[in-house]
Amino acid sequence: MSVGEDVRVLLVDDQELVRYGFRLLLDAEPGLVVVGEAADGAEAVGLVQRVRPDVVLMDVRMPGVGGIEATRRITSLRPDVRVLVLTTYDLDEYAFGALGAGAAGFLLKDTRPADLVAAIQAVASGDAVVSPRITARLIEVAAPHLGVRRDADAEQALSELTPREREIFVLVGRGATNGEIAASLYLSESTVKANVGRVLAKLELRNRVEAVIRAYELGVVGH
Repeated sequence: MSVGEDVRVLLVDDQELVRYGFRLLLDAEPGLVVVGEAADGAEAVGLVQRVRPDVVLMDVRMPGVGGIEATRRITSLRPDVRVLVLTTYDLDEYAFGALGAGAAGFLLKDTRPADLVAAIQAVASGDAVVSPRITARLIEVAAPHLGVRRDADAEQALSELTPREREIFVLVGRGATNGEIAASLYLSESTVKANVGRVLAKLELRNRVEAVIRAYELGVVGH
């Protein structure tokens, strides 16, 4: 996505009324355009290939192919597409599974309209939508499944990070946004974004959610 272009959004929800409400909201917002709607995961995967969205707003519980499997297929076929999962609860097994499938983050269905718009814009620009509060809950749920993995490969990957990249990795692990990291380290957001990209590449991570989990796995950020 180039600077100045509209963010292309695909809506995926089995309830037509929900999709209609989201479309009304997003189409009225400058810089956002809804390029398609899907009622289930299988339809969504096909539409991603045809309408080429930047962001997919993905429901979790749908008949047929659900949000988790659809997210897995989309992120595999189109790693450049960002998936935002919508869930009724802060952290249920469905939303957590979707994050594991490659989703860039998740939102609650009662999210305020302004926060939804901001989250879509943030995700489209490569930023995170997982707030520190949600990050804490994410780790709380994941903690029983996370062991501190200090294997040779992990140590090698960490050793390849520069001191600045290591510093940024820790902040990402704590759930900080690019803006918060920039303010904390007195850097421009573009510099932070570039460093985050290098950290993800060196650690072979798909997105910031995986970076949060990896930071806890490696013991870089404590529980």
